[in-house]
Amino acid sequence: MDPEMVQARSRWQTYAQRWAQVVRLSGWRRYPEVGALAGFLAVFIGFSVIAPYFLTLGSLAGIMTIAAELGLVAVGVTLLMIAGEFDLSVGSVLGVSSMAFALMVRAGWPHLVAFGSALALAAAIGALNGWVVTRGRLPSFIVTLGSMMFWRGVLLAVTGGFPIAYEGTSSLMFALSGRLPGGFHASALWFLAVAGIATVVLTRTPFGNAVFAAGGNPQAARALGVEVHRVKQIGFVLTAVLAALAGIIQFSRFGSVDPLRGEGVELEAIAATVTGGTLLTGGYGSVIGTVLGALIVGMVRNGLVLAGAPAYWYRAFIGLVLVLAVIINLRIRRSAGA
Repeated sequence: MDPEMVQARSRWQTYAQRWAQVVRLSGWRRYPEVGALAGFLAVFIGFSVIAPYFLTLGSLAGIMTIAAELGLVAVGVTLLMIAGEFDLSVGSVLGVSSMAFALMVRAGWPHLVAFGSALALAAAIGALNGWVVTRGRLPSFIVTLGSMMFWRGVLLAVTGGFPIAYEGTSSLMFALSGRLPGGFHASALWFLAVAGIATVVLTRTPFGNAVFAAGGNPQAARALGVEVHRVKQIGFVLTAVLAALAGIIQFSRFGSVDPLRGEGVELEAIAATVTGGTLLTGGYGSVIGTVLGALIVGMVRNGLVLAGAPAYWYRAFIGLVLVLAVIINLRIRRSAGA
């Protein structure tokens, strides 16, 4: 072989090895969103092929509406999971807050006052959850599971099991979930705004660093002066408030709320969060990944309907996506730390 060709081949092999090392140590594997992006593309391409009308404007608007309402809850769950805690009560908080808002506006309260009061109720529930977890040193899984059951029971007792409807409207309700050009809803703007703010907070502020530290290594965080209990308490409050916002947005869109509103949302929010790359062990995650995870859930729900699949396949498909996402994320995380 020509010596020049041998030299050129050797040089290109050296470049390839260096590039592989860069990718392995400091490239895409360090980003929690990688698995979610791969899943997003796979689901999007798959339903684009098998589901008629999946790529229509109306279908995309429906996907975004589903993703926005779920994503608001999932953003709060993401912040809390990165801090090392869970909140299984978000579905019940969503239902209680939306029902409280409905009862207040039906009673003639100004909509803005009712909105603030419903958010304050959710913040109080979140603060109570956080106080019990941090001060009582109890597992958040158990505390919020009990809170989920308690508030769902309160909701059923107050309403007697009957839905609450409201035929009126207001500029606030339109701002929360009014229909925009193309069939999209204003909730999409709220979702993107909240996700953008949460991303900046996590990646550009001392509080964001404290959230990662509290979930990654609480003992070391305390040694460095991080108030771990306070960080987690704030996380519980933010999670509850975002769940309430999602519930009020849903009420504004449908004009009614039933006692089972929000049931199962906690599991879908965790699925979107984990699919987005957030680890169950805490200390690692991404709001951008959660946005992709919420979009995946929205695409699956909408795509299965358009593909003519039975409704019961939805949860089975989400479960499959969730397990695959966990496997991919763990492998990426381990290889990045190698």
